[in-house]
Amino acid sequence: MTREGSNEYFTIVARDEGSQARTGVLRTRRGLVHTPAFMPVGTQASVKSLTPDEVRATGCEIVLANTYHLMLRPGPEVIQAAGGLHAFMSWPYPILTDSGGFQVYSLATLREVTERGVRFRSHIDGSLHELTPESAIALQLGFGSDIIMPLDDVPGYETDPQRQREATERTHRWLQRALDCYERAIDRQDPARPWLFGIVQGGFELDLRRWSSEFVGAQPVDGCAIGGLSVGEPKAVMLAFLDEVTSLLPSDKPRYLMGVGSPEDLWWGVACGVDMFDCVHPTRVARHGALYTPEGRVDVTRRQYRTHFGPVDETCDCLTCTQFTAAYLNHLFRARELLAYRLATIHNLRFIQREMERIRQSIRDGRFTVERDAFLARYRPAGHAAAAVQRFRRFSAGGFEEVSDLDR
Repeated sequence: MTREGSNEYFTIVARDEGSQARTGVLRTRRGLVHTPAFMPVGTQASVKSLTPDEVRATGCEIVLANTYHLMLRPGPEVIQAAGGLHAFMSWPYPILTDSGGFQVYSLATLREVTERGVRFRSHIDGSLHELTPESAIALQLGFGSDIIMPLDDVPGYETDPQRQREATERTHRWLQRALDCYERAIDRQDPARPWLFGIVQGGFELDLRRWSSEFVGAQPVDGCAIGGLSVGEPKAVMLAFLDEVTSLLPSDKPRYLMGVGSPEDLWWGVACGVDMFDCVHPTRVARHGALYTPEGRVDVTRRQYRTHFGPVDETCDCLTCTQFTAAYLNHLFRARELLAYRLATIHNLRFIQREMERIRQSIRDGRFTVERDAFLARYRPAGHAAAAVQRFRRFSAGGFEEVSDLDR
């Protein structure tokens, strides 16, 4: 374990000698975030089925909300009239808001990307809207977000190289416009200002990814987010690009991998040097009865759990596992009782936060690689993820270029 210095808002406490993993503290105007950190997704100012107190009880220090969704419903006027997003959702702790670029890409219909911004029709009612680099910043400042993200142009996995280049260049230009808007609105010397991150794009072209990493890292941003991954590519491809990108980003700023959060991905992401994660996966699969255990995900709706009168996870200290049996959860899901979604979500978020605690402690103890390998040896990823992770493990030591032979 080695130790590093600090800057005004992000202190790296310890670094693992066998990987790029590091643990630290991110200081925001509404409290500390211990990294590596996982942010539950409260897309529409709510982590689905849970109260803020329940979210906090899982060990969460920061949540994510989304500009695209909040601008459509309830609208910025309502949030500002409520006293800001924190007051509106009764969450007094740090909030990061995404700009909405990915949601425009994935949800909106009839979208049109121009140099000015993105015009799109709402997925809710078909109404016409526009997001620009400037309006995305203004909306988030109006929400009172603690970490804000610039608008980016998100190409998909199958996008042709020319479109990927255009999207990367446009994302860079939009970042500079976002920075100009941000600088006009805030005082850089104010310790209570919100932090502004930049977003690395580049699609699945290695040279573009390298260029974007270097460009964003050179800008006066407070952190660097890695976007455009986990958009349909094989997992081994995602991990290989991630391994390449993080090493090019500034070491004294937090690194945020957007939209990734399966348990095995957290361990691999931290090994690559990532400090922050968000993903809907833990809460989404919970609502379908898929609960995390040290051995992998289990489907509590299956018949085998009908008379399982112990907890889903004997090792877990969450409300669900300490007070309710797997048989009861099985009954709730089969009866379609709303309590099922709440209890399953509490468990999955607590499982993830316990893994983050374990990761941070293992880095401080100089045992990260040992603990990572022990977790991966025991945990069985669902579906195709298991084979992809194993393949990444085989070639990661041999060099990035081997990704060209993977599942393309």
